[in-house]
Amino acid sequence: MLIPRHIGPKYVNRVTVKQIARYLNGPGNSTAKPRSQLAFAFDIDGVLLRGKDPLPAAKEALSILDGNNKFGLKIPFILLTNGGGVSEEERCRKLSSQLGVQIHSDQFIQSHTVLKSIVHNYVDVPVLILGGQGDTLRRVAEGYGFRKAYTTLDILNWNPSIWPFHNLTQEERASVRPADFSKIQFGAIFVFHDPRNWALDTQIMCDVIQGSIGGSHETNHTRKPVDLVFCNPDLIWQSDFEAPRMGQGAFRVAFQAVFQSLTGSTYPYIQFGKPTEATYNFAEVMLKHRLQGIPKSSLYMVGDNPESDIAGANTAGWKSILVHTGVYDPHRGPPSHQPTHQAGDVSEAVRWALEQEFC
Repeated sequence: MLIPRHIGPKYVNRVTVKQIARYLNGPGNSTAKPRSQLAFAFDIDGVLLRGKDPLPAAKEALSILDGNNKFGLKIPFILLTNGGGVSEEERCRKLSSQLGVQIHSDQFIQSHTVLKSIVHNYVDVPVLILGGQGDTLRRVAEGYGFRKAYTTLDILNWNPSIWPFHNLTQEERASVRPADFSKIQFGAIFVFHDPRNWALDTQIMCDVIQGSIGGSHETNHTRKPVDLVFCNPDLIWQSDFEAPRMGQGAFRVAFQAVFQSLTGSTYPYIQFGKPTEATYNFAEVMLKHRLQGIPKSSLYMVGDNPESDIAGANTAGWKSILVHTGVYDPHRGPPSHQPTHQAGDVSEAVRWALEQEFC
């Protein structure tokens, strides 16, 4: 804390930190700026970006948060996305370049970041990691603390007859980790990010769950069920293509349909990602220091998907703003979950929230 020059060291010893703070921030100090009484959480795809390119209003909105507003306030924000596929640090570097502002990893939560809160349960347990390209997500999982992470490409390399319709490319073969999967019993399957090869991954998921891979020394009656975890429930998401694309939620539906056809029932699973309560709770805990004690009622979620962004924020007790630059199309009727407000784009959303809080 900076001490005014005219207050000598002997005087400082006789005053409290609270008194100094009152001097610096009180109404008598003409240079003091009011502290922010609100904070934002932004979805990324369809709100700040369209594919790889920033939406026109994105940089304006972030500039407003950086203090370029009539109140002179710097307003804290986080990015809360159902995207993923790489490490938080790598994605932040890319986002910083795309958006022209510094995005730090402690203000960025993607779909699988929440797994950091449960990794202690699986540190030394063999787990199957799905999604992404090559072994990128294996390295992410290991960065979280998973010590025995494997991919479906590892299993296909071990026994190509498991799925004879896909031959490993040279690049894929370079990413595999050799292992004898007849001796490895998996404790969990984590769908970190959208799978690239639905057929291969669905086949191996069914094999692992039903005991065709690993754990063959145990009977079905003594074998512990495999935990199944999905990190993103989005059925669709907005890319740079005109119409929304299928997401990890669509893969989950497809897997369950196949599994039910094979066994007569769907398989129990754990769901993370927006709009789940676990993900919003994780966001509040992880970024508590950035939110500076701001109450839930002053947190604004700005998103383009009523099913994830708006539903989750409403349940969490946050305010919600639905923008019209992504998944939601106002011409197709009212949203499935009603937001606090609707806005044309993210800069309009930010300006509206500031007016609500300060005017």
